[in-house]
Amino acid sequence: MGAPKETLGFQAEVKQLLQLMIHSLYSNKEIFLRELVSNASDACDKLRFEALNNNGLYGDDSELKIRLSFDKAARTLTISDNGIGLSREEAVAHLGTIAKSGTKEFFASLSGDAQKDAHLIGQFGVGFYSAFIVADKVTVISRRAGLEHNQAVKWESEGAGDYSVEMVEKAGRGTDVILHLKDGEDDFLNAWKLKSIIRKYSDHITLPIVMKAEKWDEEKKEQVATDEDETVNQANALWARPKSEITEEQYQEFYKHVAHDFENPLGWIHAKVEGKQEYTQLLYIPARAPFDLWDRNARHGVKLYVKRVFIMDDAEQLMPLYMRFVRGVVDSADLPLNVSREILQQSKDIETIRGGCVKKVLSLLEGMADSDDAAEKEKYAGFWKEFGNVLKEGVGEDFANKERIAKLLRFASTHHDTTEQNVSLADYVSRMKEGQEKIYYVTAETFLAAKNSPHLEIFRKKGIEVLLLSDRVDEWVVGHLTEFDGKPLQSVAKGGLDLGKLEDEAEKKEQEKEAGEYKELTDRVKQALEARVKDVRITHRLTDSPSCLVSDEHDLSGNLARMLKAAGQKAPEVKPILEINPHHPAVQRLKYEEARFDDWANLLFEQAQLAEGGQLEDPAGFVKRINDLMLALSLGGK
Repeated sequence: MGAPKETLGFQAEVKQLLQLMIHSLYSNKEIFLRELVSNASDACDKLRFEALNNNGLYGDDSELKIRLSFDKAARTLTISDNGIGLSREEAVAHLGTIAKSGTKEFFASLSGDAQKDAHLIGQFGVGFYSAFIVADKVTVISRRAGLEHNQAVKWESEGAGDYSVEMVEKAGRGTDVILHLKDGEDDFLNAWKLKSIIRKYSDHITLPIVMKAEKWDEEKKEQVATDEDETVNQANALWARPKSEITEEQYQEFYKHVAHDFENPLGWIHAKVEGKQEYTQLLYIPARAPFDLWDRNARHGVKLYVKRVFIMDDAEQLMPLYMRFVRGVVDSADLPLNVSREILQQSKDIETIRGGCVKKVLSLLEGMADSDDAAEKEKYAGFWKEFGNVLKEGVGEDFANKERIAKLLRFASTHHDTTEQNVSLADYVSRMKEGQEKIYYVTAETFLAAKNSPHLEIFRKKGIEVLLLSDRVDEWVVGHLTEFDGKPLQSVAKGGLDLGKLEDEAEKKEQEKEAGEYKELTDRVKQALEARVKDVRITHRLTDSPSCLVSDEHDLSGNLARMLKAAGQKAPEVKPILEINPHHPAVQRLKYEEARFDDWANLLFEQAQLAEGGQLEDPAGFVKRINDLMLALSLGGK
C-alpha cells in the first residue's frame, strides 16, 4: 500500500486563509460549489491535454464528466471528476500550501472587515479552500491518471492546523472531494438546490455535470434518486454561442470561472475573427489587480483551445507581458492539436492571434477612456488605478502599438493638486501655452518629491503645466516615449532650460548678463566641488530655492541612477550639474564669502541633493557643517 498515514501541518498562510474563508464569506456560501466544479473541470482539461501525447491515460474511461452526489444520512456532498487526478506529492503540494507570490502582502492587507476581506479573497483566488465555508471536514480521494489502483491518495482535514495523507485504493482515476457538512447546511443535501446553483454558476462548463435523476415516491412522499444520470448544465462552450444568446449575467459568471474571481469583471470582448486565421476570443478586464501582478514571471490568464479542446492554461504567448491582467479564452479553428510544441517555437499563426487579441483589448480600453458616458470614464479610471503601471510597460515593449498605448496613459500634473493620475497627454497638449513647443515632466521617487521639486519654480511662475511622474516605471516610459502628437517630451531637470517662445528677449538678455556677472563665483564653486559636479552655472529655473541639480541632456537622470543603485544594478558614474540662483540671499552672501567658502558651496550642493530625493554620502558631515555655519552666524561670524 506504500507510505503509511501521516499527519502534516498546514502552511501558516493556509491557516489564516481558512479562518478568513470560514468567517468572512458567510453571505455567499454557495460560491464553494462553483469553485470545486471549476477545479474538476480544470482537472479534466489537463487530462485531455496530457492525453494528446499519451492516449493510454484514458484507459477504458474516455467520457469525461463531473458528478455531484449527496448522502442525507451521512450528511455528505461529493464532487467527483475523472480528470487527471493527484499523486500523493501533488496532494501535499496543492492542498497543504499556497504556492503563489504575494502571500505576505495579501495577509498584510487583511483588516477584519468582512466585506473587505471577502473582496480580498476574490483577488487572491482560493478554489479548494472555499469548501470549508460549509464543511467542518473535507476528504479528498484521488488517483492520478497512469498510476495503479492502489496508488491513490486520501487527504483529509478539519480545516484547523493540520491534515492527514495516506495511500488508499481507488478503482478509477480522478478525484472525489467529499464535504462533511456543518450543522445548518442541509440545503446542500437537496437536488433541486444543487441543480439551481450549477445552472446559475457553472452552466457554461464544457463537460457534462451529472446527477442522478429523481422521481416522486408516493409511498415516502418525497423525491428519490433513480439509477439514471441527468445532465444538469448545457455543457457547451459559452464562447461558441452567438452573443445574442448570452446574458450579461452568464458572461460575468463565466469570467468568475476562468479567473477564479469573486467580483464581476470591468469589461469584456467577445468576437469571432474570420479570414486567414479563424478563431474566437472572449477576453476580460478584471476589476481588481491580483497580488502577483508585479511578478513578470507569474503565469498569465488566457486559456488556449483548439476546436473547443483545451490545449494550454495561462498561454503567455497569446498576450504580451504588459497585458498580463487579461483573463479569458481563445479558441482557434485552424491550429493543430499539438500546437503546444509550436507555441514554444513562436509560430506565425500564434503571433497573428496574439496581435488580434492585443488590438481588441486596446479597443476596449479606448472605448472606456474616450467615452462621453461618465460611467464608462469611471470604469477606465478604475482600470488605470489597478493596472495603469502595467500598461505603461507597453510603451517600450510594443512598438507597433506605442501610439495607441500613449493615448491611454494617465499622469498626475501641476494642473491638479492631487495624487490622482487623471491627465492624458492629449489633455496636456490641449492646455499648452501659446508658443509652448514641449511637454514638460519631472520624475521623482514620490509624488510629494515631484510636486515640491525646485525645478518646477519657474514653470509655476509662468503657469506652465508639468507632468509629475513618481512611479518606478515612469523612467522606462519617458526613456521610450520621446514625443507625443509631434511635441517632444522634456524633463525639467535635464539639459539647459530653454523655454523658447515662452521667454521674451528681455529675460534672455538678463540671463546672459547674470551669467557674466557671476562667472567668477560659478568658477570658484566648481573648483570647491570639483570631485562632485560636472559643472556649475547660473540657473533660470529657480525663483525661491538657492540651488538645484540637473543632468546633462544625454546623461541618466538622478532619479533613474538612484533607482538602478537601489535595485543593485551598476549605473554609470555621472556627475550632475549644479545650478545656483543669483537672486537668493545665500548665493549673494557666497559671492563675498572668504573664510567658509567651501562649506557654503558644499551646503548648496547637499541641499540640492536632498531636495530632489537623493541620499547624502556623508550625512554626519552635512549635519556638522550646518551646525558650524549656524553657530558662526549666531556669533556674528562671517
